[in-house]
Amino acid sequence: MVKKAIQLSDHFTYKHLLRFTFPSVIMMIFTSIYGIVDGFFVSNFVGKTPFAALNFIMPVLMILGCAGFMFGTGGGALIAKTMGESDPQKANETFSLLVYVSAACGVVLAVLGIAFLRPIAVLLGAEGQLLSDCLLYGRIILLALPFYILQYEFQCLFATAEKPKLGLSVTVAAGVTNMILDALFVAVFHWGLSGAAAATALSQFVGGVVPLVYFARKNTSLLCLVKCKWDGKALLKACTNGASELMSNISMSLVSMLYNAQLMKYIGENGVAAYGVLMYVSLMFQAVFIGYSVGAAPIVSFHYGAQNRIELKSLLKKSAALLGCFAIFMCLAGETLSRPLSVIFAGYDAQLLEITVHAFAIFSLSFLCSGFVIFGSSFFTALGNGFISAAISFLRTLVFQIAAVLIFPLFLGLDGIWWSMVAAETAAVLVTLLFIFGNRRKYGYI
Repeated sequence: MVKKAIQLSDHFTYKHLLRFTFPSVIMMIFTSIYGIVDGFFVSNFVGKTPFAALNFIMPVLMILGCAGFMFGTGGGALIAKTMGESDPQKANETFSLLVYVSAACGVVLAVLGIAFLRPIAVLLGAEGQLLSDCLLYGRIILLALPFYILQYEFQCLFATAEKPKLGLSVTVAAGVTNMILDALFVAVFHWGLSGAAAATALSQFVGGVVPLVYFARKNTSLLCLVKCKWDGKALLKACTNGASELMSNISMSLVSMLYNAQLMKYIGENGVAAYGVLMYVSLMFQAVFIGYSVGAAPIVSFHYGAQNRIELKSLLKKSAALLGCFAIFMCLAGETLSRPLSVIFAGYDAQLLEITVHAFAIFSLSFLCSGFVIFGSSFFTALGNGFISAAISFLRTLVFQIAAVLIFPLFLGLDGIWWSMVAAETAAVLVTLLFIFGNRRKYGYI
């Protein structure tokens, strides 16, 4: 018996909520895994310095690519709310405008990124072989930036189109492309860092173009690309609403640069490599929270547009319970798997391995809080309150992180850098709870 497709207008039980968000969760996990593949092959087949270079320049590339999340999350909320107000034509026009504008932004950002990559890398402290490797990897990746932005955008919009499973299929296709090409280019052809970059760029091409072709043709989803007029008001609303996700990704990238600088000061290249492993593995854990938030966001937006406050209350309550279970599981898994996961990237260097295992054991405690903060920011984006969403992201990923990573090492040395991540997430979850409680009457979810 074929299960009935879940619609945004449904009442969501725990079972329905998990079914609808599950493809987005797996999609984000898979995205994080295939993103890790570059690090695995570079670390094990190319060397520690190229691996450090990859992690050193990655924050810059993430800043440019995260525009896709801004258009996807902010636009997805606006589109779902419009559908909840029973205006599908306007929803399709808004969807089309966002896709066209984001593609154009990708081209502009790619050109600027290639032009300014060297001075940025030098400013961050790269020199010698580290600088050369940063430029080699970064310039190849930037060639595919427009598709990278579209890939991130469509990962959010597939759920809005009631096609989360199709979004998962596209992500798997892009991921498999990256994995196969990484193995071929790096391990077989020995193309080194350039091979890893080429594999990633081609996978991003797949992840961006396949959805573009799907939505450009007649399809069975709620959305398709149509002719549209310039709507500056809708574009501004989508961008300001999705600014929190843009700010979150930019802030995380900036903070990563600061962490790298602190680690170079306290322990050197081993510290940067260890932090790179930490970020790779943590992406896989955080992907569960991000995927759930991406999957649940259009449901929240739809029922907010339909003025169904009872369902909003139910969604928030159920999400809190599910995220609590996820948080405990993630923390325990992180503590248990810190060594075997670290061995994948740093098993060839005993000193680097011990640093990484110790750091990950501390960092895993942050999973107890991070899921609630990620969902809280996404929840307010879905409600169209970009200001609160941005405030949560800004405090979590920039203010608290910077303050902690500058202060904690003064008292705890190297361990202070690892503990600063836990402290920042703890402060952020308290702020998130205050925002949720303070706006309970305005939105009627409590």
